[in-house]
Amino acid sequence: MRHARRSLQRIVRLAAVGGLLCGGLMVTSAVASESSEPAAGGDTAPPPGLAADLVSQLGTARTAGSWIGSDGRPVVAVTDEEAAAEVRRAGARAQFVRHSTVRLRSATDALSEAPRVPGTAWAVDYSSNRIVVHADSTVSATDWSRMSGLAEEIGGFVHMRRTGGTFSTRLNGADPIFARNGRCSAGFNVTDGRQNFVLTAGHCGPRGTTWFQDATGTRQLGTTTAGSFPGSDFSLVEYGNGDASGARSVVGVGGDRAVRITAVADPVVGQRAFRSGSTTGVRSGRVTALNATVNYPEGTVTGLIETTLCAEPGDSGGPLFADGLALGLTSGGNGDCTIGGTTYFQPATTAMAALGVRLTADGSGTGPVPPPAAAGVVDPGVVAPGPSEFEFPMFGGFISLKALTPGLLVIAVSLLGLAATGLIRSAQRRNSYRRRYSRSWN
Repeated sequence: MRHARRSLQRIVRLAAVGGLLCGGLMVTSAVASESSEPAAGGDTAPPPGLAADLVSQLGTARTAGSWIGSDGRPVVAVTDEEAAAEVRRAGARAQFVRHSTVRLRSATDALSEAPRVPGTAWAVDYSSNRIVVHADSTVSATDWSRMSGLAEEIGGFVHMRRTGGTFSTRLNGADPIFARNGRCSAGFNVTDGRQNFVLTAGHCGPRGTTWFQDATGTRQLGTTTAGSFPGSDFSLVEYGNGDASGARSVVGVGGDRAVRITAVADPVVGQRAFRSGSTTGVRSGRVTALNATVNYPEGTVTGLIETTLCAEPGDSGGPLFADGLALGLTSGGNGDCTIGGTTYFQPATTAMAALGVRLTADGSGTGPVPPPAAAGVVDPGVVAPGPSEFEFPMFGGFISLKALTPGLLVIAVSLLGLAATGLIRSAQRRNSYRRRYSRSWN
């Protein structure tokens, strides 16, 4: 019996040691994967924009979107072998799909032409080659049934999904800006070459809205001179004196720090991006879809960027950015930064083109932009996410606690196993000593 117990203890100890080694390998693998993601592919990584260029060249009848794969390389959805061969020759990965962009667009058009249901949103999920329709808690059973019937008529690639919370604009970067009806966040400083403006969300306030830099309304910022909502979600707030008063092409990220914004661009599905807002600060997440449609209670907005980032009231209009590029403006979504949720953004490229403005820069009348080391300005993309993102810097990158969790759990269980066997052995030795000691006095 004693020998059986010793054998069992040896087995437990060996299993625990093996678990430690396995957990260590899992953590090392997660660290390597997460920290190497931005530079996946090394010197052979395809150039930025390759996937979008391929989709444009091959056409919407032979492709169905593109995204960044888990290895950091671009993936293009194709419908035929010739298109796949062209994608591979260019250095990207090809994934065969059944439905082309033309087919997917016809489905979203059918959804848009149906009677509007507030609390719904839809976007194309490129990787699964289907359209995902979200319905929040305000959508009635009758409307859910009607939309489900429409989805079945369109085809099996339209997937209905219930989601928690409610889709709403985030009224109530991103510095706070105040109006009589609520609070929003500044997006980007822009100019038309003559006057300077703050670019923010259109639902924050209609044309003529007066904005202040403080909640008491004593320091006037400017007035909304142009915008669009619903349909789109952007607006221009002209500085009161026509000058940005020293404002620069940077985004505040807290702690008197800012990130330099050097250009405007469209995001890519799968891309990691950051959002800054006056309520919840800096948050990070992934771009999950483009050209999304959201039916807010106030009206429908199309052409939005869908993301996994969180946002809360007051974050509206705040900037979405990555690698020093202006990507979008916070429009709305569901959930919050405690439970998470889906947030939609107005593309910055679309807003600026419609308004005829560009980012402020040297020579635009706002004064020179200081070098990265000055005035708390850091290089593009060097931003730490908020604490609720459960990420921390390691080996030059950001490591997600979610990615490390499996390995850490294996290590923890293994350590508990070793500790348990150690306690058992110690107790056995004490009992053995007591028995010998008691016999010596008999």
